[in-house]
Amino acid sequence: MTPSGPQSRKTERMVALVAIALLLFCPPLIIVIDRLPSSHVSWLPLYLFGAWAIVIGLAAWLMEHRAGR
Repeated sequence: MTPSGPQSRKTERMVALVAIALLLFCPPLIIVIDRLPSSHVSWLPLYLFGAWAIVIGLAAWLMEHRAGR
C-alpha cells in the first residue's frame, strides 16, 4: 500500500527539487554557461549563485509551505 496525503506529496516535491538541482548543476550545462561569449564578463559565477539561490529558495518554500497550516 502506498502512502498518501500531505507527506507523500511533500516527498514527491522534494524529489522534484533534487532533480531540478541536478539539472541546474550538471557539468554540460555549466560548461555551456562558462563558454558564453561576453565582453570581459564571466557569466559562470552569476549563474552558479543564481541557481544556488533558486534551489535554496524553493527548498525553503517547500519546507515552510505546509508548516503554516
